[in-house]
Amino acid sequence: MSLKAQILEDIKQAMKAREQAKLATLRMLSAAIKQKEVDERVELDDAAVLAIIEKQIKQRNEAAIQFEQGGRAESALAEKAEAAVLSAYLPAQLSEAEVLDELRALVKATGATGPQDMGKVMGAAKAKLAGRADMSKVSGLVKQVLSSL
Repeated sequence: MSLKAQILEDIKQAMKAREQAKLATLRMLSAAIKQKEVDERVELDDAAVLAIIEKQIKQRNEAAIQFEQGGRAESALAEKAEAAVLSAYLPAQLSEAEVLDELRALVKATGATGPQDMGKVMGAAKAKLAGRADMSKVSGLVKQVLSSL
């Protein structure tokens, strides 16, 4: 079952279980997926759906931080809860050691020789680690690996 089909099935289950918060979050995600499909006139595959989910999670986490700084703890909790619902659709996250192993292999595969090859390695890392690692952390790890060459 594709990721998009799984989300639609979970929307039905949330309706039946009367889980309003989960239902609203999943409907928002479904709308974002449909909007992207309409805009680009394509059927999204699982990788594209994962990218949308990651973007939605990032938006929720940033909004939660803003709400906390603004003294709106209740709104921050709601954003964190939405991010938690969306996180269930991401594949298992890799540990930092696993990410480092993957990055070292990518450095060898791309022939990177130093920090000037950051873009080359990040492009390969984005393709290989999409959804399985936080790309902002991966960026720092790539710098670390490349600077040790």
